Amino acid sequence: MARKKRNAAASAEDDVNLTPMLDVVFILLIFFIVTAVFIQEPDAEIERISAKQFEKQSPLGMLIAVDKKSKIFFGKSEVTLSDIGFRIREARKDNPEGRIVVQPHRNAEAGVVIDLMEAINAEEKTNKVALSVLED
Repeated sequence: MARKKRNAAASAEDDVNLTPMLDVVFILLIFFIVTAVFIQEPDAEIERISAKQFEKQSPLGMLIAVDKKSKIFFGKSEVTLSDIGFRIREARKDNPEGRIVVQPHRNAEAGVVIDLMEAINAEEKTNKVALSVLED
């Protein structure tokens, strides 16, 4: 039984060149990484309140947490109530359309949470502030 030998020119034409496809895949990957909106989780440990009625928020833009000692966290750093307006303005430069969500700890002081919501309302000129709760 004789084997047929393939010549070098025929085998080069039969091979599929994957380089352009890989280039396109890498370009798409870079595009999605650059345009993705990342949520900065607060550095505080939060035990959320449970609720029966809630509305899911998406896309989540900025998360402001109030821990059990009623300290306010924006991203990874603790902030004061007077700094909230400045922090929101700075975050709006990167994410102009993201919603602000307050994530209060179950044992946080209600007065601090209300003052925080009022500061957000004053900065955002809105009457709605979303709260992060657990589904009951």
